[in-house]
Amino acid sequence: MKFTILKKSKKSRARLGILETEHGVVETPSLVPVATRAVVKTLTSEEVKATKSQILIANTFHLHLRPGEDIIKSQGGIHKFSKLPVPIMTDSGGFQVFSLGFGRDTKVGKVLKIFPGNPSTSLRVKIGSQPQFLKITDEGVHFQSPVDGKKLFLGPKESIKIQEKIGADVIFSFDECTSPLSDRKYIEESLKRTHIWAKISLTEALRLRSGRKLPQAIFGIVQGSSFKDLREESSRYINSLGFDGYGIGGDLGSTKEDMKNILSWTTPHLNENKPRHLLGIGYLEDIEAIIKQGVDLFDCTVPTHYGRRGIAFVSSGKLNLRQAIYFKDKKPLDKNCGCDVCNNYSRSYISHLFKAEEITGMRLLTFHNLYFFNTFVEGVREKIKKGIL
Repeated sequence: MKFTILKKSKKSRARLGILETEHGVVETPSLVPVATRAVVKTLTSEEVKATKSQILIANTFHLHLRPGEDIIKSQGGIHKFSKLPVPIMTDSGGFQVFSLGFGRDTKVGKVLKIFPGNPSTSLRVKIGSQPQFLKITDEGVHFQSPVDGKKLFLGPKESIKIQEKIGADVIFSFDECTSPLSDRKYIEESLKRTHIWAKISLTEALRLRSGRKLPQAIFGIVQGSSFKDLREESSRYINSLGFDGYGIGGDLGSTKEDMKNILSWTTPHLNENKPRHLLGIGYLEDIEAIIKQGVDLFDCTVPTHYGRRGIAFVSSGKLNLRQAIYFKDKKPLDKNCGCDVCNNYSRSYISHLFKAEEITGMRLLTFHNLYFFNTFVEGVREKIKKGIL
């Protein structure tokens, strides 16, 4: 992997870059659509490329469950197995420590305010707390498989070995993605654990890299929750280890303003000549803000998740195609969009598909939303190029 910065903004920390991998070149900043199980849900691999998607992220934990990393390796790695025509990253499984753990228990996400309700202090995560469905130890995490209930263990060495067999272009160190309900003492303990895992992950990746024809890049993940000193400490430590790039992970505070602050505490302490990836964030209204903080890559399920639920992102906001108002609407989703869906289908037809519970409706909105998001990010890159952002 090679990363080259082409231009730095004079108005913010935003920058334009080129990320070169064995399976293609990525213009940054870039959205990284989610292909959890080596597929962008509802789309074929050929259609993914037509949405202007440049790079994808798949999930180590879920691919380990099904079909298993040995099957993927026997097929020649994830690119040959899936025929996905773009570079691929793999999440280490650290997010499942949160999503299947405290996130599941308390029904909150990476940014607390995004989710409804006002969690009581009884839900706070403290030292000694353990999630209901998994156990976190200093060695790794004991899971119960959501597929068949079998007991599973994932630690830094295990995660890297699985990712090596999957064969993505970029892999991540194993970490604990913390809950925004965690108190400071828990975050301090978790951060020590994540830093130990980062070093083990890197050592294992470098050991396995020596035997690969196509070496994988490995990104280390910065944690520290919404505590400035811990984010700065983690940034400096992960930066010192010599990773090929960086992930910015964990919970991102209680509000989107917290998220901006966390990024402002983090990116200045990371080697500016290496790529930075924000894990799990990418609402349209967030994109310019995170790019202005020096983020090069960011993954998010929003365009695909919303599309499967009948929501189209358009220039004027969002359309809920399940609403009766669109059932007789002959207009395209967005007259300013150049995607195949907007060029060929009406709101009326897509609304009909959702009312009739036809899966093609999900496919059409997933395609459009990804194209729309990627076009939006193209516009952001153009703003950086022109010195506007």
